[in-house]
Amino acid sequence: MQLIAPILADAPSIKALRRDIHAHPELCFQEERTADLIARALSDWGIPVHRGLGKTGVVGIVKNGTSKRAVGLRADIDALPMTEHNQFAHASNYPGKMHACGHDGHTAMLLAAAKHLSQHRNFDGTVYLVFQPAEEGGGGAREMIKDGLFEQFPMEAIFGAHNWPGMAAGEFAVKSGPVFASSNEFFITLRGKGAHAAMPHLGIDPVPAACQMVQAFQTIITRNKRPIDAGVISVTTIHAGEATNVIPDSCHIEGTVRTFTLETLDLIERRMQAIAQSIAEAFEVDCEFRFKRNYPPTINHEAETEFVRQQLSAMAGSDKVQEFEPTMGAEDFSFFLQKTPGCYFLIGNGDGSHREGGHGLGPCMLHNPSYDFNDELIPLGGSMWVRLAEAWLNRPQP
Repeated sequence: MQLIAPILADAPSIKALRRDIHAHPELCFQEERTADLIARALSDWGIPVHRGLGKTGVVGIVKNGTSKRAVGLRADIDALPMTEHNQFAHASNYPGKMHACGHDGHTAMLLAAAKHLSQHRNFDGTVYLVFQPAEEGGGGAREMIKDGLFEQFPMEAIFGAHNWPGMAAGEFAVKSGPVFASSNEFFITLRGKGAHAAMPHLGIDPVPAACQMVQAFQTIITRNKRPIDAGVISVTTIHAGEATNVIPDSCHIEGTVRTFTLETLDLIERRMQAIAQSIAEAFEVDCEFRFKRNYPPTINHEAETEFVRQQLSAMAGSDKVQEFEPTMGAEDFSFFLQKTPGCYFLIGNGDGSHREGGHGLGPCMLHNPSYDFNDELIPLGGSMWVRLAEAWLNRPQP
């Protein structure tokens, strides 16, 4: 493993920053303290800072030489609305808020790279350090774009990474094409006519309609969608009624849809709406159907993915770079990749054995109340970002 010596030497101080962020988690678009910490560190290292994109976003600008070429490196900075079970010294100080996805670690790895880039500048061009808010459902990437990220900081490509529990520390996974799915929600309200449950003929029961609807939605997956196109429809909540002897007036259905392509998503949304309305009509209930598209699929660009694969292999060895198995989870880095070439990949977070005494029960999985980022990744991730930025800017321009 070819770690950069100064980054390895700085790892304890960056680790302290990471644990400070972990102890003070902030939810999407509320990352004021976190953004202040990032901006202060960058400024201390002589890096110009731009703030306010996506409300709480921070962009650091590291220039060298005369080239107008530029590359972007991104870390997300927000936490999740959940209570931490860990009891170690750097556990969350805020009940109901927790860095359970490792965004504190992503931030730390990019800060480690920022310090080294500012002090050595072994490249010709500009590195944009993009600290993005509100990845956890807020669409912070989309909001930074709306606020002019790529107009103010034009870049040839942008790269991002996510820690991955269960993959050994020191290993990576990368793949071109779709790697994370689109994230979408549906909300259906069926309205009938309430009645005594012993006299159902005097009412219009929305519950049988809901039951038929939930079953029929799965035929979209098995009979409308091509079998080779991935897609998931999950009904996750059904709410109706308040008493065992009352037929309810209404029934509410909610859930999620995941796909790797917008074409499949278009098909699923269209068929869900048609099925919902037709079944409602057949059961003589009114139907309100709402479909909300949140994050598009994360689709890596081929050339940029191959570049990442080559650089990671050179740093860690080709045997440490796996093929990224796509997941139906979602990631708002997808918005960046819709606007500019790039690649989003994984860095192994280990099996959880790194966790100190005082951690809660359970594994070290993402979104788990006992999760903690593996600080061993800080010098690895910092070295990774430096090598990617330097290699990109020093290579011949296509």
